[in-house]
Amino acid sequence: MRAEGLQPSTWGNGPGDHYGDHAHDYDKVLVATRGSIVFHLMDAGTDVELREGERLDLPARTRHAASVGPNGVSCLEAHLPAGSLVAPARYRPEW
Repeated sequence: MRAEGLQPSTWGNGPGDHYGDHAHDYDKVLVATRGSIVFHLMDAGTDVELREGERLDLPARTRHAASVGPNGVSCLEAHLPAGSLVAPARYRPEW
């Protein structure tokens, strides 16, 4: 992430934790470093499971919720100004 000029912070949650439907006014880049988390992309009507080493680019104002997997999750997260990422949300397992 730093090679792309991103300044990530870290966070994590325990097994089964849940985030309700919400959106942000900034673009967000997420990379799972341990465990898994499912992002529920409300407007797209789809779910994306992020596992260790996988990335999700989440443009500003993308409505989403999330459910942490059975082993918890740790992630790197970087914020960018709104409009920096190309919409819609993009799952990048190969990054």
